[in-house]
Amino acid sequence: MIVAGLGFSNRATEASLVEAFAALQQRPDRVVTLRCKAESPVFQAFARREALHVQTLEDDQIAGVATPTFSPRIHARFNTGSVAEAAALVGAGKGARLIQTRYVTTDGLATVALAEMIER
Repeated sequence: MIVAGLGFSNRATEASLVEAFAALQQRPDRVVTLRCKAESPVFQAFARREALHVQTLEDDQIAGVATPTFSPRIHARFNTGSVAEAAALVGAGKGARLIQTRYVTTDGLATVALAEMIER
């Protein structure tokens, strides 16, 4: 199973999310984001339009997750280097691996990463 982790600013537009999703190397089976972000009208409109299967996480579920990329601002707020990478890894389950590190949109308002669930 392929899982996309999505992080975005409150200032992100639907165009930000479209760009992030278009940067993915393959369409994910599921998109994982933080619950507080999933409640955003912009995200909800985007998810409906793309017919996405969405999973939400609480902030503390990504805390401490090691990621290959690192944002000092994100680390200070969430205790992880990348919301997108951490969300993808947690959403894909124990032993998951990233298959696409975070992509940052040109406006800097959204990030996305892909993880693969390891078959058990």
